[in-house]
Amino acid sequence: MQLTLEYARLLDAQDPLAKFREEFVIEDADTIYMDGNSLGRLPKRTIARVREIVEKEWGKRLVRGWGEGWYVAPQHLGGKIAQLIGARSDEVLVADSTSVNFYKLVNAALDAREGKNQIVTETVNFPTDAYILQGIARARGKTITYVAPQNDVAIITDAIVHAIEKNNCALVTLTHTAFKSGAVYDMRALTQAAHDAGALVLWDLSHSVGSIPIELNACDADLAVGCTYKYLNGGPGAPAFLYVRRDLQEQLSNPIQGWFGQKNQFAMDSDYAPAQGVARFHVGTPPMLSLLAIEAGVDILLEAGMENLRAKSIQQTELLTALWEAWLQPFGVTLNSPRDANLRGSHVSLGHPDGLRIDRALIEELNVIPDFRFPDNIRFGIAPLYTRFEDVYCAMERMRRVMEEKLYEKFPSERPVVT
Repeated sequence: MQLTLEYARLLDAQDPLAKFREEFVIEDADTIYMDGNSLGRLPKRTIARVREIVEKEWGKRLVRGWGEGWYVAPQHLGGKIAQLIGARSDEVLVADSTSVNFYKLVNAALDAREGKNQIVTETVNFPTDAYILQGIARARGKTITYVAPQNDVAIITDAIVHAIEKNNCALVTLTHTAFKSGAVYDMRALTQAAHDAGALVLWDLSHSVGSIPIELNACDADLAVGCTYKYLNGGPGAPAFLYVRRDLQEQLSNPIQGWFGQKNQFAMDSDYAPAQGVARFHVGTPPMLSLLAIEAGVDILLEAGMENLRAKSIQQTELLTALWEAWLQPFGVTLNSPRDANLRGSHVSLGHPDGLRIDRALIEELNVIPDFRFPDNIRFGIAPLYTRFEDVYCAMERMRRVMEEKLYEKFPSERPVVT
């Protein structure tokens, strides 16, 4: 691999997905955006769609909009997301936030495995998932078993398998792509191990969906949740989605019994009866403006194709790690993601004791926008729809300058509110 700007530009010239960059709002050509794993760019189509929703559907059609597409939008959009995660169209619903969906499905799984007391998860789970598990375990008298990845990077499948207590484990829940390291779990093997022990499995796909191919049905996955504002480019705080395998839908109960999850909703019965299928996992009235704005980003991903995006992502993360090894490793910068591209998602974490200050120097001095996760992870999120090979090269070149000139030393080490 050639580590030159000319080579990066050659790869861009040969990139069959290069045209999709034009689908996004990119105002400042000098700013290198490497945080698509946290908040995706704004699709141009979304601007037109939101204007249509506000001016025509809400402005002119008013409440009639519910009968003209709004009411079925969560299932319609869920069907599109299903194509990105290897699920059937009637197994995915767009609703609520990832946290609320996670809460619903954890409780539903525990209800279905009554009498079993163990929940298995990992020490590097996304914090909100861990917080919710802790609250549920405390309220329900369950025990959480935490499994630690080796060096906070490598995902050891056997360690998870050995932690599962046969006949006592109710739920195994993991973040499919680790939010710090980008390491990816073996979904098929871990789902099978949980099933062998009589447990259900709940996957958090927030850092996977839209970045790597996912095969929920092929892996016989039970449950999943995920957000839409990262690689799906749905917008800040956009509603999330949940997945419930078809044969489980009538077996599981939604612990938050809201009117949108009610059978014959507009009969306005005083007693709750769950809707059929995945619709029973609705709660309250969906936020239509933000929900409908998700669709444009999903459509673009479907047009590009997940296999194509994955191939480009691997090329780009391989270029980034090669540049790290040649330019940044001599400065004590570590690779905090798996070296094997097949074992990581689409973001790469680089580590350094002064990582927070390096991150601030990149953003405030040199117009490179990654993000930072304590204690030392600088995350470079590559979104192949709009990230160029030239962007990867220049981001690493500017980080080398930060290290060579010690530009980070002018920044304080105190944590800002947002990293």
